[in-house]
Amino acid sequence: MFRYSLLLVLLIGLTLASAWINPTSLPPQPSSSTKSTTKSTLAKASATLGLASVLASGALSPPAALASLPSLQLPSTTIAEKVTRSGVYKDYDVDIVQTYDNADSTFKSKVETKSKKGKYTALLGVLVMGSFVIPMAQYFWYVKDDDSSDQFFAQKNAKTPPPPPVEEKKPFWKR
Repeated sequence: MFRYSLLLVLLIGLTLASAWINPTSLPPQPSSSTKSTTKSTLAKASATLGLASVLASGALSPPAALASLPSLQLPSTTIAEKVTRSGVYKDYDVDIVQTYDNADSTFKSKVETKSKKGKYTALLGVLVMGSFVIPMAQYFWYVKDDDSSDQFFAQKNAKTPPPPPVEEKKPFWKR
């Protein structure tokens, strides 16, 4: 208790000393006047006295029950927390466990990556070539028995018959 009272006296002394500093010893401020300086000094002093009276009354001191508790050495890490959550039909107790990401590096080394580069390049090449060749082969498999293209190109080479003779149009009164 002596420790708290000594801290209280030091706090009050420092606050009163800062409230009663001579404003002329401070660097000049462009917008300050003597009236506002006096008002601010009086405001600081009244706030200091109010704080001192509250602290002296013991309103802010810890309760005696808390001051007499033995100090316990508890772990500072929370392992799990039990939380009650309400569901549709009843309340549930849930254990919320703190989990952290593993920050260890899991990348392969440079040597291992370089040694397997050829294997992955070949695999990628096979996949790219397959993506082009397989659809083409599938298309040719479907159209191998179709002769519509042969018929189409045969029509171009064959001689076309001459067009039928065009009859002269007669005027409507001669029809």
